[in-house]
Amino acid sequence: MNINDIEKSRWRLPAEWEEQECVQLTWPHEDTDWQPIMEEITATYVRMAVEIARRERLLIVAPRPDEATEAIRRAAGEGILANITTLACPTDDTWARDHAFISLAGGGARRLLDFRFNGWGDKFAAERDNAINRRLYEAGLIGGEYADHTDFVLEGGAIESDGRGTVFTTSGCLLAPHRNQPMTRQDIERRLKETLCADRIVWIDHGQLTGDDTDGHIDTLVRTAPGDTLLYVGCDDPADEQYTELQQMERQLRTLTTADGRPYRLLRLPMPRPIVRHGERLPATYANFLVVNGAVLCPTYAQPDLDAEAAGIIAEAFPGREVVGIDCRSVIIQHGSLHCCTMQYPAITPKT
Repeated sequence: MNINDIEKSRWRLPAEWEEQECVQLTWPHEDTDWQPIMEEITATYVRMAVEIARRERLLIVAPRPDEATEAIRRAAGEGILANITTLACPTDDTWARDHAFISLAGGGARRLLDFRFNGWGDKFAAERDNAINRRLYEAGLIGGEYADHTDFVLEGGAIESDGRGTVFTTSGCLLAPHRNQPMTRQDIERRLKETLCADRIVWIDHGQLTGDDTDGHIDTLVRTAPGDTLLYVGCDDPADEQYTELQQMERQLRTLTTADGRPYRLLRLPMPRPIVRHGERLPATYANFLVVNGAVLCPTYAQPDLDAEAAGIIAEAFPGREVVGIDCRSVIIQHGSLHCCTMQYPAITPKT
């Protein structure tokens, strides 16, 4: 057995619906692009924070974390603060999904993979966000074995795991300029298998939301769920500029099989009606939900019929979990949604 086989036998990338220890939020502040809508985005983050902290520990990273905890206290009372941990830390932005650790689990332990975040291909400043993981680890706020992979660009929103060795990603993102060139697709797949201890990488070759800065993150398009289920965004309007790509993506999903050769159970999420701000279409998607202990937090967009339809499909995919809607109209102004704002850390048990 070689070293890679030994690593795979010990570590795996958990599925999001497995038990979690905590969720990280990197809090918005006035020195970011959120400045024009601070009141609205803070209210959204408070709503996310309260729903998370009611179910598991919440970790907040912010330059001035007292501002975050005070807003949460006003909304939910003093008691909820007992389940919140904070780190005072300079930040560029708030997209924890893409700058936070990606965690492996195994043998009652956790491995914290620190990849390089470069603002989705050098589109935005990211130096301070790229330093958050090391500061969290050195502060002792996240336990585990630290693994430095900062020679490789990888965002958490670019991958989805079924918890059993299959990792999904998109070629549009991982092969985009200013990520890991001159690495080829084969080079990148090899690196993903090694670092994520994966058996196979499934590449989705179609799908892109208008207004998306990430070059097609998988968590805006296709998500995994128990029972070999894939939830994905569909589009039925030929006049929609996203129609062709999403139709091609749907056709590809129908050809995919599980590791043992069976077709996936496919659940189709509706496409929100276009949301436009200052003449720009924003990348609203129901695929950007967050699974937490006992619940799924689902983005909503003040479209009651589609919001309810999406919630029902997500409930079907995650039976026994409460589905909680979070209004994400403020978040999509900066081209992300609920899942993009968060990062979960799997629960670990002490070694005996």
